[in-house]
Amino acid sequence: QVQLVESGGGLVQAGGSLRLSCAASGNIVSINDMAWYRQVPGKQRELVAIIHSSGNTDYPDSVKGRFTLSRDNGKNTAYLQMNSLKPEDTAVYYCNADIKYGGIWATYWGQGTQVTVSS
Repeated sequence: QVQLVESGGGLVQAGGSLRLSCAASGNIVSINDMAWYRQVPGKQRELVAIIHSSGNTDYPDSVKGRFTLSRDNGKNTAYLQMNSLKPEDTAVYYCNADIKYGGIWATYWGQGTQVTVSS
């Protein structure tokens, strides 16, 4: 069984920083892309950052220059450093990863962690 466990969410003032972690556990053979998405009520889940197995990253314009996604392959963990946070960054943040478990690739999601940015 594979699990993604997120941590690091919370309440922060505008301009502040938070660091989210996503740890994958289980009998993992390999991890390809790891990503963070966010969702606010009534809106679609949107991609915040993605890191490929090569280490290359992509970000939407809304967070580019403020968010940095990194990964520690030895720990099967991804870290999302969020700086210069804005009230519009308030959302539930979900970790996502493409994981090979046994002989099968599948996409897994974490349970979500709340990030609230006060103005």
